[in-house]
Amino acid sequence: MGRFLFAGCIGYLQSDEKAYAALPIEEQANAKIILQAAKVVVVDEASKLVDNYGDIPFSEAGSLPATNVIKLPKFDEQKELYYQFISDLKEINNYFGTVESNPEFAKYDILNSGNVSKWRKYTNSLRLRLLMRISNVDEAKARTEILEILNNPSQFPLADGNNVGSYDPKTEDILLAPLTNYTGTLRQGLIEGPNHYATDHMLNKVMLPSKDPRIPVFYDKFGVTVNNKFIPNKEYKAMPITFTSTEMEKNYQSYSVLDSTTFADNKELPGIVFSASETNFIKAEAQLRWGSSATAKEAYNTALKQSISFYYYLNNINKSGLKTETKPAETIINDFIDKSTVTFTGDKNKDLELVYTQKWLHYGFLQAQQAWSELRRTGYPVLTFPVAGLVNFANPPMRLNYPSSEVSNNSKNYEAVRAKDTRTTKIFWDVN
Repeated sequence: MGRFLFAGCIGYLQSDEKAYAALPIEEQANAKIILQAAKVVVVDEASKLVDNYGDIPFSEAGSLPATNVIKLPKFDEQKELYYQFISDLKEINNYFGTVESNPEFAKYDILNSGNVSKWRKYTNSLRLRLLMRISNVDEAKARTEILEILNNPSQFPLADGNNVGSYDPKTEDILLAPLTNYTGTLRQGLIEGPNHYATDHMLNKVMLPSKDPRIPVFYDKFGVTVNNKFIPNKEYKAMPITFTSTEMEKNYQSYSVLDSTTFADNKELPGIVFSASETNFIKAEAQLRWGSSATAKEAYNTALKQSISFYYYLNNINKSGLKTETKPAETIINDFIDKSTVTFTGDKNKDLELVYTQKWLHYGFLQAQQAWSELRRTGYPVLTFPVAGLVNFANPPMRLNYPSSEVSNNSKNYEAVRAKDTRTTKIFWDVN
C-alpha cells in the first residue's frame, strides 16, 4: 500500500515518463503508445486499491525515479481519484484512436501483443466498469457517460466479444498469459484451508436450481474411496456454509469441490483482466436502468452465453491430460437462458437482481476483488455469513485496513486518514 504495495507500479510509470521526456522528438511518437498503455494498467490497479482501501497514496507515490528524492506520499481522496481515472481513460481512448502499433510496442507488450484495437477496447471497458461503480452515488454522471459509450461503438469500442455468445475468449478478452517458465498451479493455494470446497450459495442456491450448464466446469462431484476404489458422489452439492470445522472434516468427501481441470491443476490458466461477459452485464444493467428492457435482455442473454463459453474455454485449455468437458449444445444453453430461474422476467427489480447475481457468479474467485466490490455496491446476491468469534471481526468488512507497514512508515500522512481506517467505513461508491 502507498510507498510499498503501489509505489513500485507508479515508480515504473514515472521512470517511463522520465525516459520518454529525454528521448529525441523523432523517437517520442513510437514510445508514447507504451506510456499510454502503461497508464491504463496503472488506472486498473489503482482503482482496485481504492475499492479495497478508499483513500490511497497516488499522486505523490513512487516519486524517487522521477525526482531522485524520496518523499512520503499523501493520501489522495478516493472520489477525486476515481473521477480522474475516468477522465484519463477517455483521453487515452481518443489517443489510441489516432495511432498504429509499432515493432517496439509489439515486442514488449506482454498483455495484448501490440494490438492497439484491444488496448482501446480494454480502456473503454475499464472506464465503463468505473462509471457503473459510481452509478449509485453519482447517477447523473454515470448515466450520461455510460450511454455516450454505448451509443457510440465506433468512437468507444468495447471488449464485448462482438456481442456473440459463442465467441473466442483467447482473441477477444483481455487475458494475461501465464509464465512459460513456471509450472505451478492453484492447487496449493486452494487446498490451504477450505478454499477448494464448492461454494454453498453459488452452487446450491443459484446454479443447481437453474440447471446451469457451467456446473461441470466449475465443480467436481468428488466422492469417497472404499477398498482402494474411488466412488464418486451421485450429484453435485455444496457443503453448507454453516458447517463447523468438525462437521467439515467428517463430511467433506460427500460434497463437491472446485474443478481440477478448470482451476486447481490448470497450468494454462490466464490472468483475467477483462472479459466480454462482464462488459455485457454492465450493458444489461445500464439498459435496465436508463434504456430499453428489450436491449437489456439481449445484453444479459449474451453475457450468460459468453460466460458459458469463457469457462468452457478455461477448462479446455488444460493440457495436463485431465478430462476436459464438452460445451453443451445450443439447445441446452438456450433452454437455460429462456426456461430457467435465470430467465429475464420483465420485472425491472427482479431482472436487476438477476444481472447482479450472474455478474457476481461470472467473476467467481478468479476475479474476487471485482466480485466483492459489486457485492458491496449492489447488495446482491444476499449471502449468509457465519458470525466470527473474534472481537470486532464478527462480520465481513466494508473495506480493508491499511497495512501496518504503511501506518508505521508513512505515519505523518496516515494521520489524515486514521479516522477512516476502520472495517466499517464504506468506500465512497458504496451507498447501498
